[in-house]
Amino acid sequence: MSSLRYRRILLKLSGEALMGAGAYGIDPGVMGRLAGEIGELVTAGVQPALVIGGGNLFRGAGLAQAGIDRVTGDHMGMLATVMNALAMRDALERREVPVRVLSALRIDQVCEGYLRHRALRHLERGRVVIFAAGTGNPFFTTDSAASLRAVEIGADLLIKATKVDGVYSADPLQDPAAVFYPRLTYAQALRENLGVMDTTALVLCRDNGMVLRVMKIHEPGALRRLVAGEEIGSLIEPGE
Repeated sequence: MSSLRYRRILLKLSGEALMGAGAYGIDPGVMGRLAGEIGELVTAGVQPALVIGGGNLFRGAGLAQAGIDRVTGDHMGMLATVMNALAMRDALERREVPVRVLSALRIDQVCEGYLRHRALRHLERGRVVIFAAGTGNPFFTTDSAASLRAVEIGADLLIKATKVDGVYSADPLQDPAAVFYPRLTYAQALRENLGVMDTTALVLCRDNGMVLRVMKIHEPGALRRLVAGEEIGSLIEPGE
């Protein structure tokens, strides 16, 4: 890729994206493929940062519904994101891709604590940065964490990787009549309650002029084509 449209990106992966065909945990094959594609971005000159959810291991809201205190459940969910971040770090290091994990919760024996200037320094030196433990606060999703970190590092683009190829009026896996939106505004996403991200995440992006792309993560090569300028998935931007 001699010409890049986006040079600094933040990729939001759900924990479920790591499961592959399984119902729980991490599929090493899926993890390896994603690590390979991220490594290709680094080679092309992209500065990728990642936020990975923890739903493949623990989900705070679900634990709360099962009777665990919500704050405790959310902290467990944050630790699940650390586990996923360490797994992705291992997959990248196996491919000799420089990478650092920065956690919003202090776990100094396994990864670095999050500091904005530290994250920027790593990105500028060609290292993949994985942001773990969400925002470090209960009641905030990893979508909100992704929006926050994208704004903090001055990302050119926030990418939400999903199991479908963009934003629809309804779940296309359940409703074959669902309408695809190739382009829309945050106001429209909020007004129509399209479920792209939680409200906090969308408002944070809207108010800070962050452009969001929703795409299917399991399409090989899609990330490369996207950063090179190809229109993939759905684009969400400020406006009415």
